[in-house]
Amino acid sequence: MNHFAKRSLLKEIDFTPSELTYLIDFAIHLKQLKQQHIPHHYLQGKNIALLFEKTSTRTRSAFTVAAVDLGAHPEFLGKNDIQFGKKESTADTAKVLGAMFDGIEYRGFAQDTVEQLAQYSGVPVWNGLTDQWHPTQMIADFMTLKEHFGHLQGLTLTYVGDGRNNMGNSLLVTAALLGVNIHIGAPAALQPSADVVAMAKAAAAKSGSEVLITADPEEAVAGADALYTDVWISMGEDVAPQERIKQLLPYQINANLVAKTGKADTIIMHCLPAYHDKNTVVGQALEDEFGVTALEITDDVFNSEQAVVFQEAENRLHSIKAIMAATLGDLFIPDQLFD
Repeated sequence: MNHFAKRSLLKEIDFTPSELTYLIDFAIHLKQLKQQHIPHHYLQGKNIALLFEKTSTRTRSAFTVAAVDLGAHPEFLGKNDIQFGKKESTADTAKVLGAMFDGIEYRGFAQDTVEQLAQYSGVPVWNGLTDQWHPTQMIADFMTLKEHFGHLQGLTLTYVGDGRNNMGNSLLVTAALLGVNIHIGAPAALQPSADVVAMAKAAAAKSGSEVLITADPEEAVAGADALYTDVWISMGEDVAPQERIKQLLPYQINANLVAKTGKADTIIMHCLPAYHDKNTVVGQALEDEFGVTALEITDDVFNSEQAVVFQEAENRLHSIKAIMAATLGDLFIPDQLFD
């Protein structure tokens, strides 16, 4: 019996709170096994296709190492290796890959692409990021929160910045599902869509989570156990940088905003990469052109003891491993554990 057998992870709302909680707890368990050098080859002999229409550091690394740790063989297929609908339809590609591989990861743009891969491949498909959702990041993020605080229910998580991107959407819905109070601080033009807010509020009504969407950054961060942000311009987004910087500078996580939480032990989260200094080509260019040394988060906060960003990054590995093992491994996971 395996409750998760052959299921795809395409977006968070497809899973119940108890199912998401199982994946988080299983990820914590697998992290302990790895730290103790205990083998866990749940996917021995399996072949995993890693489809990357968008580049990646953490997602590609995590899926590759997770597959190897589980005994599987990962095969990377980038934007120059596969058609992604250009010369071959996504449905046809899915049927071919499903006949050759046991599972498929996709990281790219359209949610419809990952949905079609799942529909036509006949094997589990895992969403490594689309423009709308980032579910593998969520298992890592809420795993990090649970490791730090020992529980999730009743915590308050604040996300500030661009609230209508994949991270804003996913954090809003996942927190609401898991009973975590979720505050989104973003200008009106960059707040989550009405559809996503409605999903979150429906989930929050069942879990007891409080949902707050506000354009006031100080109201957003008040009482936060964790502050979260992401890049202000998403990969492939066509937007004037100066306009976006001016729009979002009030939502920068800096010492002043952290102090506005009213708590001394608020942790700082970021899914990375982060523009917290000028030690990148992009960071240097931003300083040269706009006179800013940091964007969404300042260097002092990013490197503070309150920041858990690198623990969070490592947890991408363990959480992705849990997702793949649960859905593709021959595990005994009784249905009775889930509501």
